[in-house]
Amino acid sequence: MQGMSLASIKKNPALIPLYVCIGLGAAAAVFYTARLAIRSPEVTWSRKNNPEPWEEYRNKQHKFYSPVRDYSKVESQAPKYTE
Repeated sequence: MQGMSLASIKKNPALIPLYVCIGLGAAAAVFYTARLAIRSPEVTWSRKNNPEPWEEYRNKQHKFYSPVRDYSKVESQAPKYTE
């Protein structure tokens, strides 16, 4: 296909911004997916080391910004799961 080899891109340099934008978009999508898999409290990678991962976030504030209320002093309304 035309535009898929380095020689054809040199003939038509208008394709370079297209490839750059597609490459940046793909990299951003991979980064965001990896960030969700690593940093999200809903994901656990080891059931043996942390059998109840939801308990770690019981008293943490999940709201990004709240001008009205200080959530650090509020008791969690999350249910306590036991087996």
